[in-house]
Amino acid sequence: MKITPHILLALVIGTLSGTVYGGEVSGYIGGQSRNFFNTPNVPEQHSRYLSFVTEPEYYQQWDNGDQNVEVKLFYRKDQYDEQRTHGDIRELSWTSVFEDWELRLGISKVFWGVAETQHLVDIINQTDLVENVDAEDKLGQQMIMASTEQDWGIIDLFVLPGFRERTFPGSRGRPRPGAIVDTSRNAVYDSSDGKNHIDLAARYSHYIGEWEFGLSLFSGTGREPTDFVPVAITASGEPIVVPVYSLITQIGFDGQAFFDDWTWKLEAANIEVRSGAKKGINSFKTVGGFEYTWVGIAGSNMDLGFLVEYHYSDQRIIETIFDNDFAPGLRFVFNDAQSSEILFGLFLDANTQTTASFIEASRRLGDSWTMEFQVRTFNGAKQGRPLYSFRFDDFAQLDLNYHF
Repeated sequence: MKITPHILLALVIGTLSGTVYGGEVSGYIGGQSRNFFNTPNVPEQHSRYLSFVTEPEYYQQWDNGDQNVEVKLFYRKDQYDEQRTHGDIRELSWTSVFEDWELRLGISKVFWGVAETQHLVDIINQTDLVENVDAEDKLGQQMIMASTEQDWGIIDLFVLPGFRERTFPGSRGRPRPGAIVDTSRNAVYDSSDGKNHIDLAARYSHYIGEWEFGLSLFSGTGREPTDFVPVAITASGEPIVVPVYSLITQIGFDGQAFFDDWTWKLEAANIEVRSGAKKGINSFKTVGGFEYTWVGIAGSNMDLGFLVEYHYSDQRIIETIFDNDFAPGLRFVFNDAQSSEILFGLFLDANTQTTASFIEASRRLGDSWTMEFQVRTFNGAKQGRPLYSFRFDDFAQLDLNYHF
């Protein structure tokens, strides 16, 4: 959903006016500075990007807690990238409990997965890729969700009307792929229903002792493009493309097991393309590994986590950076009043020796402020590989947010 500043203001006022009828208003406003270490590869890009962001929330429950309404709005204004200046309704949902079943209607977000460095089975919501290259941010999705929790497990059923296209950085955005994805043009859909195709999904999850697992099934328009079609070329010779979205069936598994200070994790997905030029192609992806937590280092309050994950993809549908990669990392949890944490990690491509690193740190400042800091680097990418266009895009990012 395209949200202009005027629409956002009306939604914010409408959300905050809910205080007249009770309920809880929360959220944050903040600023972000993204600074690149190297001169950009193309003249349209810059070395420093500033942006403003807000995400107000409203929550109201009644009927002894059996019914509730949740609203979460999002808007970012970027200094240069017109595609990163965008708004979204992350949540606008009504939830009600009927005996053994819970029903949710509206726009919402649902997360599936257990791995640290990639979430293969997380397919309900579309990726908001302009927010960060880690693909952790998601767009709100229209849905009808029914869920029941029994002694033998939890079943979640989804009807997903309406498709959300993935966001991509604009020509002045940084970092961005070598090809500019033009989201102002109509995307290509293999299905005659286009973005109006009704998708279906289901998930069964349960735990047995120290083991937790989930089995999921998705049938509909895949959230990741299966191809890109060239439509033009820039004055500097960069291709302009539009994404192709195909009907797919995805069968997924996610599970983790806890043994003392060890946590073992696994995600796997098998994807079958059901329409378009790649119809009939099956692709398999997996990510798995462990995290060991050293509790109370040298008698202190700080915990240190050692994590290692391995990524594999047969790349039969579209090329990905996670084809044969190791991802070791360290997590420092200070367990202090400011909730300070630092995560450091690497992606090591066993085929090309490409290395990407990241540092993510967060800390509360008083009762209402938070600071988040991250550094991302990209080294040794070979020409023709997905990360090659990021070879000059090492950056540091600082977010300062006020929570209300």
